[in-house]
Order: sequence, then structure tokens, then C-alpha cells
Amino acid sequence: MDSPLIVLYRAYLECLNSQAWEELSRYIDTHIAYNGEVIGLDAYRQARKDEFRSIPDLYFNVKLLVANEKVVACRLDFTISPMGDFLGLPVNGQSISFSENVFYEYEAGKIVRVWSLLDRAAIERQVSRP
Repeated sequence: MDSPLIVLYRAYLECLNSQAWEELSRYIDTHIAYNGEVIGLDAYRQARKDEFRSIPDLYFNVKLLVANEKVVACRLDFTISPMGDFLGLPVNGQSISFSENVFYEYEAGKIVRVWSLLDRAAIERQVSRP
């Protein structure tokens, strides 16, 4: 049986995957911090929208998920085809696979801090450079 925090986190991922942007405030704090910088809910929402716009096949796929009473740690696997550059690399619609290791800190049932690290080396190995 999943913990309440894991259930809440999975609902957040479903919100992202279904692009239910109006519901994002149910999961994200108004003053969310991303990788140490307070960016706020509006900027966080816009960043996710921009990702889906440039990566039409984006889907958050849980590979490993653990949680305690305040923190969720997740390894997300992606197979995507970004348009144009991705992380400064010329992907241009090529299908790439990589993982993201991400930690979420919760307060009062909402994500207040996110720390994310993408496996850029995996992407670099797959991208053809001119």
C-alpha cells in the first residue's frame, strides 16, 4: 500500500501528464523553489507548459519512487523527441532516452522545493553532433 505522500505525488504526475494546468496549484506551493531558486507557481507552471510545447511526446514515467513523511525521491525515465535544441544540444526531433533524479519536499500537502538532476551524459551519447 502506497503512503499518502506517494499517492499525492502520483496525482501530481498525472496532472502534468494530462496537462491539467489549472489543477497544478493543488500540488505546488505558491512560493515553490526549483534547484535552490524561488521561482513561484506561475513560473513553474509556465516552465512545464513550455516543456510540453517543445516536447510533444513528453510523459513522466516513474522508474523508482520512495518517500518519507516530507520528501519524495523519484527516478523518472523519459523517451522523448524534443523539437530543436534540448539542454543546448541539437536534438531536432530525434528520439532520446534518459533519466532524471528528482527530490520533492512537501509542506502542508504541497511541493515547496524541487531538486532535479538530468542525465545529460546519456543524452549527449545519443545526439549526433555536426
